[in-house]
Amino acid sequence: MTAKPLLNLRVSSLAALLALSITAQTPQPYNRLLFAGDVMLSRGVRREILAAKDPAMPFRKIAPMMSAADITFVNLETPFSDKGPYYQEGLIFHAGPDMIAGLQLAGVDIASTANNHSRDCGPHGVEFTVSWLRSHGIAPLGTSESIETTHKGVVIVRNGIRFGFLGYTYDQSNGNWHDIDERIALADPEIMTRDVAALKQNADVVIVSMHSGIEYTSKPSQKQIAFAHAAIDAGAKLVIGHHPHVIEPMESYRGGLIFYSLGNFVFDQYQREQTQHGEMVEISFVGKEFLAARRIPVRITKTGPELESYSAASGPLDVSTELRAHRRKDLLGKRMLAP
Repeated sequence: MTAKPLLNLRVSSLAALLALSITAQTPQPYNRLLFAGDVMLSRGVRREILAAKDPAMPFRKIAPMMSAADITFVNLETPFSDKGPYYQEGLIFHAGPDMIAGLQLAGVDIASTANNHSRDCGPHGVEFTVSWLRSHGIAPLGTSESIETTHKGVVIVRNGIRFGFLGYTYDQSNGNWHDIDERIALADPEIMTRDVAALKQNADVVIVSMHSGIEYTSKPSQKQIAFAHAAIDAGAKLVIGHHPHVIEPMESYRGGLIFYSLGNFVFDQYQREQTQHGEMVEISFVGKEFLAARRIPVRITKTGPELESYSAASGPLDVSTELRAHRRKDLLGKRMLAP
């Protein structure tokens, strides 16, 4: 795998480039998507929430930036449930229903629920999480009420552009289950390829969420690389990875972008320096094409994630070479590079 800087990102087709060349005469819709990493609302995070008497506390510092995006995505590492015990330690995660307030405050539109903790609260937890998210205006991704709905994916329309999402996990048992819950999408490249092809019929841009990799490893595994490449080959535009709890590199591949791991976002892993840092990724689109991408470093604290520095949020965007020619004040009626 050879990682390439975003400045070398190429527009994939002549037709797309020609369309962009007349954007000033025919304005194309502009959308900004924001992706964040692992969100865990149990264990130490829950203790801090209870101490603050504020279920939205972990998101308060970063919520203004998150809620400003057209679509905001997180990997939800903790199922919601109104039944069962809350564990203070260990690897069984359980979020109280009131903690949905943090996701709402941050303007989260879609949450990947396909991960190795999907079944931590049992079958009821799978069902309750899907229902609870939907009832609060958040689309669950990678799990649903049925296998058909799960693999159909989620389509979110913004400014006339249909963004289609699919989510998959390498494991759904967390060592606690010996059967397979078909409502939770496993990372089978063949099935994923079929899902992407089907979703492309109803979406202008396809984005694949990938829960995979080796924990605390800063380089993607061969399985991650193979799955992500297969997603782009099938027609996905973006692959967003999570699970290793540390940041892994970005790759530009065949006109698509792969972010192998965004690391932690809301978590209590303070025993390692690497797990106390994550990143958000901001992707800007003009119509169906990439305009720019920006990686925004965040620091994980006991009171929630915060920007590593102000310049991390306000610094220059990485822009594709061809699109630099279209940096015009009148494009879209606003400054293109200062959304």
